[in-house]
Amino acid sequence: MGIGNTLRLSSRMLHRRILYSSARSFTTTEGHRPTIVHKRSLDILHDPWFNKGTAFTMTERDRLDLRGLLPPSVMDSEQQIQRFMTDLKRLEEQARDGPSDPNALAKWRILNRLHDRNETMYYKVLIANIEEYAPIVYTPTVGLVCQNYSGLFRRPRGMYFSSEDRGEMMSMVYNWPAEQVDMIVVTDGSRILGLGDLGIHGIGISVGKLDLYVAAAGINPQRVLPVMIDVGTNNEKLLKDPLYLGLQQHRLENDEYIEVIDEFMEAVFTRWPHVIVQFEDFQSKWAFKLLQRYRSRYRMFNDDVQGTAGVAIAGLLGAVRAQGRPMLDFPKMKIVVAGAGSAGIGVLNTARKTMARMLGNTETAFESAQSQFWVVDAQGLITEGRDNIDPEALPFARKTKEMERQGLKEGASLVEVVREVKPDVLLGLSAVGGLFSKEVLEAMKGSTSTRPAIFAMSNPTKNAECTAQEAFSILGDNIIFASGSPFKNVDLGNGHVGHCNQGNNMYLFPGIGLGVLLSGTPIVSDGMLQAAAECLAAYMSEEEVLKGIIYPPISRIRDITKRIAAAVIKEAIEEDLVGGYREMDARELKKLNEEELMAYVENNMWSPEYPTLVYKDD
Repeated sequence: MGIGNTLRLSSRMLHRRILYSSARSFTTTEGHRPTIVHKRSLDILHDPWFNKGTAFTMTERDRLDLRGLLPPSVMDSEQQIQRFMTDLKRLEEQARDGPSDPNALAKWRILNRLHDRNETMYYKVLIANIEEYAPIVYTPTVGLVCQNYSGLFRRPRGMYFSSEDRGEMMSMVYNWPAEQVDMIVVTDGSRILGLGDLGIHGIGISVGKLDLYVAAAGINPQRVLPVMIDVGTNNEKLLKDPLYLGLQQHRLENDEYIEVIDEFMEAVFTRWPHVIVQFEDFQSKWAFKLLQRYRSRYRMFNDDVQGTAGVAIAGLLGAVRAQGRPMLDFPKMKIVVAGAGSAGIGVLNTARKTMARMLGNTETAFESAQSQFWVVDAQGLITEGRDNIDPEALPFARKTKEMERQGLKEGASLVEVVREVKPDVLLGLSAVGGLFSKEVLEAMKGSTSTRPAIFAMSNPTKNAECTAQEAFSILGDNIIFASGSPFKNVDLGNGHVGHCNQGNNMYLFPGIGLGVLLSGTPIVSDGMLQAAAECLAAYMSEEEVLKGIIYPPISRIRDITKRIAAAVIKEAIEEDLVGGYREMDARELKKLNEEELMAYVENNMWSPEYPTLVYKDD
């Protein structure tokens, strides 16, 4: 549409008409505009970003010198998916490396091969079957992948920075072919999914997380970058393994370690000033320190500290609703937390802030909120009587005299604490499988809550504090159960079902990343994370919550992500941090109403559709 004097449209009206008409915004239309490529023939077929396989039209085959290099039949993407799914079911068993290779790992191998040859179709399959394949590309199967990564490595995916590259990272980032990167997930492999130090094998978690950014948030796969920072490993098995692909030296510590991470952050933000960096699976002693070091300077967040906390808070608020109470009753909940690592402390800090905000954000409110938590680590109940308390856990250490009045003391066992406190919620973030023993669950029968909640949030499945079956069989059907990894619902007989809620970080981090990207905010604030958590908590209907369903099914993940992204953008506007994104500047973004904001988010979510390819000689 031309812009002439006769139209008399303001720039704002014109902008909105263009943005919300059937023509989509820039990000989405990349899949519809012709794409210029500088390769053809076999080079195109070997490039997963542009390969369409049998979906190349005859016109494209002639244009790109592909005629004769593919079977003559042209298939559309739906036919390709049907063919792939048929092959997948047939090949699952054949893809196993012997009888000890789990079926889930066989599925991962087959999906990974598709990813290697045709990225568009890979994401089309993943999005269409997200409930089935999210546990394959992410937790729990990604844990197995990381444990076996040296043996599974076939072709590089992402970038590797090591302590041997000091002084070279600024030039290294230009080796990555993408001119723009929107999202980086980085790990140092030191604490992968509660499995411990897996060294360079940890790159698998970065790849898996970014697959979900693409599938759930519609981040363009050509603008994501998985990163592994190899500073050595303290895993003696890997240090002695001749086939290990990483540096066979002990981990750097202290200032040497910080210097490597500093150089990496400076390098990626120099080349891509607007990139968002998600820190993933860093051991606790570095997770908090790096978060505090960078969060006010860069667009970054730590999913273990902040994402886990947000998902847990959404679940805790859901548990309040499941009792038929308003969310504002949350500050009255008594919560026993098992685990004081980065995830546990992250949840505690966020829960305390949430309670305090509901109580008026005064000093008294914070003190009142703090008194609702009892924290138990490997040494037992944390009180002020403990020597050398972790500084991050210190605010939650209980007063010794107060505990004596409750019949508890420093180092009291989990079962003793549960028995005396009679909590509303037992929250596990310990990475200790089976920690919620029969004795502990029996003690929860004394809870003063009308509907107690058991949150076994540790990943992967073998690290879950208890199973859904164990919780429901001991405590009956009048509980709320949530876990980090997926468990099946429990048949309780007489038509009753014990719902297993998967409190997975994938409900939040894609929406947080997308909202930060589309708002143009220079930082990720606590308010944005809080807005994301509250949006997730409010997503379920009253009817669903009263049935014990506090998290939505994974099948709704794109809709959930869209709403969370919009909530993050609204909070960025509220905090006057919004900067705009591409053609939508901050001033226009602030003027969008609710419906327009949702449309803006949706229109900027990439969908896996084959573009028309046009060859152009360099």
